[in-house]
Amino acid sequence: MNVTVLTGGASAERDVALASATQIVAALRARGHTVAVVDTARGLVSERDEPSLIPGAVGHTPPSTDRLMEMERTFLVSSLASIPAVTTAEVLFLALHGGWGEDGTLQAVLDVVGVPYTGSGPLGSALAMDKDVSKKLFRAAGVPVAEWLMAPADEADVKRTIGVPCVVKPSKQGSTVGLTVVKDLAALAGAIALAGKYDDEVMIERFIPGRELTVGVLDGKALAVGEIIPKHEIFDYECKYQPGMSEEIFPAKLNARIANEAQRLSVLAHRALKLGSYSRVDFRLSPANELICLEANTLPGMTGTSLMPQSARAVGMDFGELCERICAGARGRQELGRASCRERV
Repeated sequence: MNVTVLTGGASAERDVALASATQIVAALRARGHTVAVVDTARGLVSERDEPSLIPGAVGHTPPSTDRLMEMERTFLVSSLASIPAVTTAEVLFLALHGGWGEDGTLQAVLDVVGVPYTGSGPLGSALAMDKDVSKKLFRAAGVPVAEWLMAPADEADVKRTIGVPCVVKPSKQGSTVGLTVVKDLAALAGAIALAGKYDDEVMIERFIPGRELTVGVLDGKALAVGEIIPKHEIFDYECKYQPGMSEEIFPAKLNARIANEAQRLSVLAHRALKLGSYSRVDFRLSPANELICLEANTLPGMTGTSLMPQSARAVGMDFGELCERICAGARGRQELGRASCRERV
């Protein structure tokens, strides 16, 4: 199979995307596939230059991306559809996280290009990226979520509706970038200002104590439920991407009823957002054993410490097979779309 991996980009999760690409490229090449790499901020990357672009490691903090944003905008508008590695690929594997690579922008461009790509389409990507909208859809579908407000909100509003501690975060960002756990309302304004650096919409959400759970979804079915035990109070950027900063247990040590319910809710959440062939859905399990959905990830991380590969491995699927299944899902979605078009004609 001829696969081109789209990676990099200009979001605060650029380093995570590059680290994901390292794993994906190696796994697909090891299984005999022809793989090219394109950085959506810089263009085609030669195989000789791959090691310098894709170091395979994620820093302790998100990178600064201001200088890359204009490059990515120009590339998506003017250059993407002119690169043979993109237009002749059998599948485009999206190793992108956050920003235009995950919010539906790139997906809309690729629908015009007409090459199958992994992950979800423009609508599902946009719905999942916007946490305010996705939480409304989860609630309508019967998936429990924590109470929330959108900024601007003053201390009185938060005290009355949410209480403390509360979580303040960008509404359209991932990897806990710009997130703060506010324990004193005097810190609320500063937390909102920090989140506002990464997005023009800021969410203030009730903090749910308890266990951190995650479930991969592949081809409409839930994979293994995992538990994350971070070294910090929350599963933050450093804990997610630095080896040894969290303990991940797959399958999680849960009673069967809770595990089954987490799997059921993960598929329900996936469908509520009209997602594609795969995703990862995150939950909190409260001290009262209530499952609260935090978010769905349309392009979950595929690094050496990522959760989606661990969820698959726990049901007997190695990383290479997972990558191939994701590619097959992309090609199948395009064929389904073509069949639907033929029926309408």
